Amino acid sequence: MSNTDLLITTLKRVLKSRGKTYGELAEALHLSEASVKRLFSDKTFTLQRLDDICQWLELDFFELARIARGESMAVAEMTVDQEQILANDLQLLGIFYLVRNNWQLSDIVRDYDITEPECIRLLIKLDRAGLIELLPDNRIRLRVSRQVKHQAYGPIRLQHGEMMTNNFLGVRFDEHGGYFEFVGGDLSPASALIIQRKLDRLAAEFHELSALDINLPTQDRTLYGLAFGIRPWNTAEEMCGLKKRTSRPKSSS
Repeated sequence: MSNTDLLITTLKRVLKSRGKTYGELAEALHLSEASVKRLFSDKTFTLQRLDDICQWLELDFFELARIARGESMAVAEMTVDQEQILANDLQLLGIFYLVRNNWQLSDIVRDYDITEPECIRLLIKLDRAGLIELLPDNRIRLRVSRQVKHQAYGPIRLQHGEMMTNNFLGVRFDEHGGYFEFVGGDLSPASALIIQRKLDRLAAEFHELSALDINLPTQDRTLYGLAFGIRPWNTAEEMCGLKKRTSRPKSSS
């Protein structure tokens, strides 16, 4: 994909995630909706036109380029060795989660009980692990994707997965500004697959919105966790201890 294609694809994502339509964009640019659609299909943006759209979206052009570049170049998965370094030091893991969400050194020492020298020491460890690049003036550049996933059976999940799950689920969600719902019921394999595809789209939308909000000041955003999954789960058997018969009882005559 060329740089132009990547920028335009990212711009489409921004429009979609913010609920903006081609019609609304056309009105803002004083163009017809057909002209706007043609701009996107023919990829005939001038720099001025692209800047106008970014201003309308309240998005800096360089931030648009950063989002596009991050999607194409960032590493999507950590190595086992990188995960092991994080798993061995919970404080280091916490700092990594913050910088992954665009927190800088000044943000961290302002809001958390850690001194600047202590924080720099941890950032140097992340740099040596290849997870970030520590730049002049202690600025931080992430070297993995912001959507980087834990390996399914990697050190982080093996050492801390149960603790993380219990910590996340062990509160009243409504008392912490959250929402939780649990449902169960019979589904055919085809229906279960539909639900899985919807969950994939929800995860993609979460990442899209996070990528757009990441440039806001840290005081204007909150770290959220989103957990979901689907699997065969028989409540009567797994929770209530009912056992299925190995053979049907004979009917009485």
